[in-house]
Amino acid sequence: MIIKTRYSDNELQEFKELILNKLVEAKEDLDLLKGSLSHSDNHGTDDTGRTFNMMEDGSDTLSREEVAQLASRQEKFVGSLQNALVRIENKTYGICRDTGKLIRKERLMLVPHATLSIEAKNAQG
Repeated sequence: MIIKTRYSDNELQEFKELILNKLVEAKEDLDLLKGSLSHSDNHGTDDTGRTFNMMEDGSDTLSREEVAQLASRQEKFVGSLQNALVRIENKTYGICRDTGKLIRKERLMLVPHATLSIEAKNAQG
């Protein structure tokens, strides 16, 4: 029985297309998050609605922090997808960085930036 040590070029191409599509979506989401952080939301009232703005201040702060956190996570996700593309070019994509074995295709279809097999991830606890 031959044990497969890497994905074929055709399989790598399939993963590449999946990752490129996810990358486009992820970058669009990141742009939206960054856009909502950079625009001041004055509800079109400028200085006239001070009471309304004061009531909103507390929730604005929390939501801005949440948006900043989401944007940070999204940036990390974009980076992980870009790293996965590099691994495809190097033909090391889909190889568990812990065990050196192939990560199951089903896992990579769901989590295309994965670098650990389920077994290795579970072993980390």
